[in-house]
Amino acid sequence: MNCEEKYDISGMSCAACSARVDKAVRKLEGVNDVNVNLLTNSMVVQYNEELTNKEKIISAVVKAGYGASIHVEKEIKTSEDLKDKETPKLLRRLIASIILLVPLFYLGMGFMLEWPIGVLHDNLLILAAIEMVLSLSIMIINRKFFTSGFKAIIHRAPNMDTLVALGSGVAFLYSFIMTIVLLVRVVSGAEQMVIHMTAMNLYYETAGMVPTLITIGKTLESYSKGKTTNSIKALMDLSPKTAIILKEGEEAEIPINLVQIGDIFIIKPGQSAPVDGEVIEGASSVDESMLTGESMPIEKEVGSIVKSATINQNGVLICKATRVGNDTTLNQIISLVERASNSKAKISQIADKVSGIFVPVVIIISFIVFACWMLFGKHFIDSHPDIQSTLLSYSIERAISILVVSCPCALGLATPVAIMVGSGKGARIGVLFKNAVAIEETGKIDYVVFDKTGTITKGHPEVTEVISNIDEHELLSIAFSLERNSNHPLAKAIVDRATRDNAQSYDVDNFINVSGKGISGTINSQQYHVGNMSFIKELGISLDAYSKKIIELSKEGKTTIIISNDKAIIGLIAISDTVKEDSKEAIEKIKSLGVVPIMLTGDNKLTAEYISRQVGIDQVISDVLPEGKYQVVEELKKQGKVMMVGDGINDAVALTSADIGMAIGQGSDIAIESADVVLMKSSLTEAYSAIQLSRYIYRNIKENLFWAFIYNIIMIPIAAGVLSGIGVYKLAPWMGSAAMALSSLFVVTNSLRINFFNPHKKHIWMSKTKHAPDILKLIIEEEEKENTMEKIIKVGGMMCMHCVGHVKKALEAIDGVESADPDLNTGNVAIKLSKEISDDLLKAAIEEAGYEFIK
Repeated sequence: MNCEEKYDISGMSCAACSARVDKAVRKLEGVNDVNVNLLTNSMVVQYNEELTNKEKIISAVVKAGYGASIHVEKEIKTSEDLKDKETPKLLRRLIASIILLVPLFYLGMGFMLEWPIGVLHDNLLILAAIEMVLSLSIMIINRKFFTSGFKAIIHRAPNMDTLVALGSGVAFLYSFIMTIVLLVRVVSGAEQMVIHMTAMNLYYETAGMVPTLITIGKTLESYSKGKTTNSIKALMDLSPKTAIILKEGEEAEIPINLVQIGDIFIIKPGQSAPVDGEVIEGASSVDESMLTGESMPIEKEVGSIVKSATINQNGVLICKATRVGNDTTLNQIISLVERASNSKAKISQIADKVSGIFVPVVIIISFIVFACWMLFGKHFIDSHPDIQSTLLSYSIERAISILVVSCPCALGLATPVAIMVGSGKGARIGVLFKNAVAIEETGKIDYVVFDKTGTITKGHPEVTEVISNIDEHELLSIAFSLERNSNHPLAKAIVDRATRDNAQSYDVDNFINVSGKGISGTINSQQYHVGNMSFIKELGISLDAYSKKIIELSKEGKTTIIISNDKAIIGLIAISDTVKEDSKEAIEKIKSLGVVPIMLTGDNKLTAEYISRQVGIDQVISDVLPEGKYQVVEELKKQGKVMMVGDGINDAVALTSADIGMAIGQGSDIAIESADVVLMKSSLTEAYSAIQLSRYIYRNIKENLFWAFIYNIIMIPIAAGVLSGIGVYKLAPWMGSAAMALSSLFVVTNSLRINFFNPHKKHIWMSKTKHAPDILKLIIEEEEKENTMEKIIKVGGMMCMHCVGHVKKALEAIDGVESADPDLNTGNVAIKLSKEISDDLLKAAIEEAGYEFIK
């Protein structure tokens, strides 16, 4: 049995660590997929319970040199759970390191640059001892780099901490040895020049500066990473901490986690809904902008659904709890954002592969560079006295610079930071991506297939036109009085319109309901009828005066309700499922992105084509059953990437089949479950926003990866000394440390730019508009191809092309033979059949034409 489990991972510091954990777990038998997230220090594993278990997975992580535990979900999460606890720790380390580094740097550089350092100029041994104590103190403060780095070496999985530990450690060890040499030379009374040159080869400031600068980078990186969860924390802070429950007629305030399904709760003006519920008493306007991005308040009345964290604006609402705890709309959104953040995009695979071998390769390069300078650098050092270094110290400096300038962190953060910020941004604008692949693929689509009802249209009938021989208000009053007790959707449309227009309600006598046709009743001693054409015809009432208008309305996809008295028609009411206000604008915007829109509906052709003309969709496929929608999507996928947008149960199969399934948030639970992306509002403008945001995030990831790769490609050779020939003799190790810290900071900061993305602004990128294939034609051709059978027979006696023509004509005259192609040279005839035909029938036709049938 396949299952999925989330684990908390400790000890990871860079992309090499996450790659090591991934590799260790992926090797286990029965593991299907592994997603390790450096940003959240977590891992999601999909595995077969019959072949492996949680203990084996945790053991594999521990053997790789890291800690692992099963992630425990809280019943209700709070923003406190996501509070940045790492940055304050790093900040304390950083402050202590800087306090020690300032005098260390001043003394180390001051001696070489002849800054005023007092009596220490003449007491170089004391100077060396002070520098050693200061640098050792900094290393102790930042001992985590060393414990983690050397532990990683023991487990044969070197990481970024290994590079820092080796860089700082080698500098300190070399300086310590030179301090011993300095002590010996001072005690033995060596010449002052020799003592001075020995002191020039101390690198204590490098040993202290490397971990300090890396800590600066880590602190800024940690702070920036903390900001990536701001969108989730903001969502969590929306939910009130308590709820007002109504028990036995009295109000009681209780913690939100104690609210149970079925509890009656009160939302007063200005308060937020604690959980999801159904209004059982009261009416009010509710601000849902924090969940959907919809700026206008939504009217709520008895029977309406209120969602957790939405704000009641005026009246008091009494509600019955329907979803509590992690099942509320708000917590579902938070879970989707977290799930997307914990998943991996396809583009991250390149970085993962590189990260797995990055650190060992850098260490090897460092040793090779050291060896090359030692073997071939003597002439260069001798010919450049201004370098003021021995060959050994210069070679060591080059090796240390390579270790500390290399940055696997930027590679590891390039994708997950952008995914986390992007999924949070999506949640704020009402677009929920379920995983990283959905974020990546949504922007790559070539075709978007829209369901009609509830997606392009509002999904419920409305009165669109009233044609009346009498006063319009009076006509609506008559229709309202007759229809008010009916549950039929068309009756509800008439009642809603009449209520809105303040129509009168008359008493009705002799009420008659003719199922499927109409109703009749007496109002003020006058008999009236409301129904369809067949109902009015059966009553013997002439339709002639209105037949042209009824046909015209039918062509527009509208249902016509006829109102008459006993003698004649007094008016018509046209009802249809109307287009959403922003559907036309949204589809035009989607077209501007180079994406081809297609309408796919089970509705009739007239209605579908009328709606498509209103919104500007050129291709329409109507009268399609759910399995037909699947077939259309599959056929379209052969032409390019397809996104299906729908809201109903009948869309679920097509949503699953499409490259990207996008569900309207107010649609059915099955549609939402089947989709990859959920739009919290019912607006198609959010589909446009989702495509734009996806492209922006993907572009941001590519920028991050480009920087991460190009940084290492440029900086490692510079650190190795390749520019020495043009006078750039060396990149000091402390400069390499600063560059390394800045590279990670750049990636995180660049990803945070996603927060400023405006989804409604037209951006510069645009796909090349694809040619929209005739889908119906493709499907018909595919069906014909599937239904066509081929058979080859042999015919004797054909002597010339006239004979070929006779055989062809004889065979194609048979019902079920699509075509016959005789070959004069071989005597073979290739026959295409639309149905099964016996050889006897073929033989009879050939022999009747005067030729011999040979099987």
